[in-house]
Amino acid sequence: MAATPLLRTDGFTVHPATHARFDDVRTMVGPKNPTSSVCWCLSHRIPAKDNRELAGPARGAYVEALTRRRTKPGVLAYDGDEVVGWAAVAPRSELPFARSTKIPHVDDQDAWSVWCIRVRPGHRGRGISHVLLEGAVAYARQQGAPVVEGYPVDNQGARVDLTMAYVGTRKLFEDAGFRLAAPTGATSAGFPRVVMRRTA
Repeated sequence: MAATPLLRTDGFTVHPATHARFDDVRTMVGPKNPTSSVCWCLSHRIPAKDNRELAGPARGAYVEALTRRRTKPGVLAYDGDEVVGWAAVAPRSELPFARSTKIPHVDDQDAWSVWCIRVRPGHRGRGISHVLLEGAVAYARQQGAPVVEGYPVDNQGARVDLTMAYVGTRKLFEDAGFRLAAPTGATSAGFPRVVMRRTA
């Protein structure tokens, strides 16, 4: 499974979520109970109706199929050989965001979206979210993306509930060189969400 990482920084490496790394994808986004109809980072990847209808092990099978595609569904961060984080990244045109009435299109560029950043419990507070965001941008750039955008909360330093923190914060994106591109009609954990953009 050895491969040149997308990014090597602060003692961490970031790799695309290839099929060979599917077990690590499962560790990061799969439910503890494989029959559960939750997560797998599908709620913003596929239309809401499809997400509701995709149940139990079929959810994992769907994501496994994504890892076999030429464009991988996200990136994974590692501390040595241990997976410690996940970020979902894909062309916005392939996502429900492309048809969103709440999250505006800034322009006609073929933007890629980063919409879920997850750090494994026990590894938080080590800057892994920053590493994941940089790795996601690196992957999008490698795939030819002209710009990358995210839709984090503009929480102005207030604490964000951990279950909703996966969208990221405006400061996280600003620290990674993203700039505010537009307000949105969306909220998360009671905070407004904004479109943040960075040239890939």
